Amino acid sequence: MSAKKILTKKSIDFLEKYLNNPSPTGYEWEGQKLWMDYIKPYVDNFITDTYGTAVGVINPDAKYKVVIEGHSDEISWYVNYITDNGLIYVIRNGGSDHQIAPSKWVDIHTKNGIVKGIFGWPAIHTRDSSKEESPKLDNIFIDIGAKDKAEVEKIGVHVGCVITYPDTFQILNKDKFVCRAIDNRVGGFMIAEVARLLKENKKTLPFGLYITNSVQEEIGLKGAEMITHRIKPNVAIITDVCHDTTTPMIEKKKQGHTEIGAGPVISYAPAVQNKLRERIIETAEASKIPFQRMAASRYTGTDTDAFAYSNGGVASALISLPLRYMHTTVETVHRDDVENVIRLIYETLLNIKEGETFSYFE
Repeated sequence: MSAKKILTKKSIDFLEKYLNNPSPTGYEWEGQKLWMDYIKPYVDNFITDTYGTAVGVINPDAKYKVVIEGHSDEISWYVNYITDNGLIYVIRNGGSDHQIAPSKWVDIHTKNGIVKGIFGWPAIHTRDSSKEESPKLDNIFIDIGAKDKAEVEKIGVHVGCVITYPDTFQILNKDKFVCRAIDNRVGGFMIAEVARLLKENKKTLPFGLYITNSVQEEIGLKGAEMITHRIKPNVAIITDVCHDTTTPMIEKKKQGHTEIGAGPVISYAPAVQNKLRERIIETAEASKIPFQRMAASRYTGTDTDAFAYSNGGVASALISLPLRYMHTTVETVHRDDVENVIRLIYETLLNIKEGETFSYFE
């Protein structure tokens, strides 16, 4: 496939709609419906499971199965405690960052619809500068404008309501995509674009392709754990985000050097099957796709780990999209990297033969 631009106006419009739609961990299904509607023209059928993972399947009757996967959930909060004077304390649903909370608007999801709120914070004039308190899980709170607990409950807010940020998709300086929840709905977007390109370019694969949009990654790879036992794939190529380490206060000796605009990031880790990873690298080099490398130590911390260690072992690899400001409302990626991750997954699929085991002993 040539280096021409992959993303179309329709693609970007879908990405914006998909990112803007809230899909907190455990509540992903409305986003999954949007995703399934988008890829429906490019797949033969769908698999869904009890907890909301969605899979578009190409060649469903093929015995040899290849997964390409991203996850659909975003970090969020739960209502944990309502005070007598109507303020709300929260607990995490995933790795939500307490330090960014003060002065942020929130959407509280109730049976009656969205209730707006704000993370309050004491004014600078009222704080003692000699012993400034930083935001912590036990001191951040939400104000929905209610005078007491009874009014909060009358509005429809109760313990267990899930809370998301309303920040929406923006394009920064023409080629940087900015939004909350790029981690990792952009993964679902990229694998959907792979499906689109296979269809538009009239490519026939010699295996079954399972385009998998998993749920509940942010709380421990749970959706991937469930669906891999359902699919029983032979190969899995996972895409998620990783850190751009070029911004301030990040120690490269610990985090390595990866940056937006420099290409997809290919991981080294025990869960990454070496022969499959080398196939991806060879594909990148042959297709002149720029790429970066990352060492992930014991675990990748992504759905790669769930697929790799399932079903007696599945040849798995990870292609990451470098991202700035992870788990904030201004997560930032480069359009070129998004296109190159799509291109690399697409080209790698064309280089996988039916029946390959990737065994070290053959």
